[in-house]
Amino acid sequence: MKKKIITLSMTLAMLCSTAVFAAPSPQKIAVVDIQKVVASSSQVKALKSSQEAKNKELTNFIKNAQADVNKQTDAKKKKELAEKYEKQLASKREANAKDYATKLKAADEAITSQIGKKAAEMGYTMVLPKSAVIYGGDDITATILQVIK
Repeated sequence: MKKKIITLSMTLAMLCSTAVFAAPSPQKIAVVDIQKVVASSSQVKALKSSQEAKNKELTNFIKNAQADVNKQTDAKKKKELAEKYEKQLASKREANAKDYATKLKAADEAITSQIGKKAAEMGYTMVLPKSAVIYGGDDITATILQVIK
């Protein structure tokens, strides 16, 4: 009986030790220059262009508002008009900021999704920003740039 318990204990110990030494599945890691990818994205370029146009609109609105306020001779009407334009300007800026944030988030999600999809197709298990990696990883930035455009 004692011999069976010892044999069983040794067998169990061998089985457990084999599991500890089993090799983990290899990781295939890629790195991507995110700044380069974002700068090359047509979606981001369109967003920047749109934002520049909206900024020009705001600049024109401010110039026109200032000219309109300066035309007023009555101090009370001048103050009321200035307050009205300030509220309109604040509203326009807030709307532009919300729109920009929404579109930027969508662009970020699209780029991230495309990177993940292409990396998975290429057999990578992990993708890291190139700026966060000191050594190692396969640089797939050129491949991602072809996909993003």
